[in-house]
Amino acid sequence: MEQKTVLELFDRYADMVYRIALSYLRSPQEAEDVVQTVFLRLLEGGITVYPGKERAFLTKVTINHCKNLLSTARRHETIALDETVLLTQPEDQDIFLAIMELPEKYRTVVSLHCIEGYSFREISEFLHIGISAVSMRLHRAKGILKQQIGRV
Repeated sequence: MEQKTVLELFDRYADMVYRIALSYLRSPQEAEDVVQTVFLRLLEGGITVYPGKERAFLTKVTINHCKNLLSTARRHETIALDETVLLTQPEDQDIFLAIMELPEKYRTVVSLHCIEGYSFREISEFLHIGISAVSMRLHRAKGILKQQIGRV
């Protein structure tokens, strides 16, 4: 893929890739590494990204890379979230921290649906689960969040 095209994709989607990676890995440094790796793969490889499908493609590549990282080396300790990644409003910070504390399967669905705006169908395709499983995970995640922060 041409460098100019990759740079345009980076400008448009780097923040999204970072947020998805952060929701999986819970480490700002590792999420930044994932962003670099995903876009570097586009530069190095003969990967074709179809016009209009860039967002879905990058989401899928990011999810797969994060899963590979988690499966190959279980991290021994979790690094606390930097204050710089948290949202500016105090109530948003509480919600964001509560989302980050969810189990991975719930955190991923909440991040993809509520933060990134993907539909249940798209999430089910990314995660290879049924649409009803996506709906149920989101419902359960909201229940957990209601208990943790009292509203959602």
